Amino acid sequence: MKIDTSQFGTIQIAEDKIITMPAGMPGFPGRTRFVILEREETLPFYWYQCVDDPNLALVIINPYLFKPDYSVDLNRALREMSWEGDGRDSLKLYVVVNASEGVPEKTTANLIGPLVINTQKCEAVQIVIYDSPYSHRYPILA
Repeated sequence: MKIDTSQFGTIQIAEDKIITMPAGMPGFPGRTRFVILEREETLPFYWYQCVDDPNLALVIINPYLFKPDYSVDLNRALREMSWEGDGRDSLKLYVVVNASEGVPEKTTANLIGPLVINTQKCEAVQIVIYDSPYSHRYPILA
């Protein structure tokens, strides 16, 4: 399948790589289909590209790379998404990165709104952690 992206032009993706967000992406109504793009030149950062909107691409990262003790209770998300029977090894956790153009040391990650992806079902949900010790602007290069 070909998709248009504002960042990378038209690219080819396998349809089985499309991740559906049944509850949608908070702040982006109607945007429910995404794909993770891995670009060698930007690793360990990935692009969470909307399949239906070429202008919507979020930079994401595995939070354990810079915050090894990061801890999130996923039980509510598992219940709400009906993923309780799926093994936890099928879940991947990412956080959205807020890049500061030209000032890399000011790059932050949203640790209170992680993205949980069920790789077995190709579904995702962004959860919001209330009463969290974390920040939505956690410096990742500190």
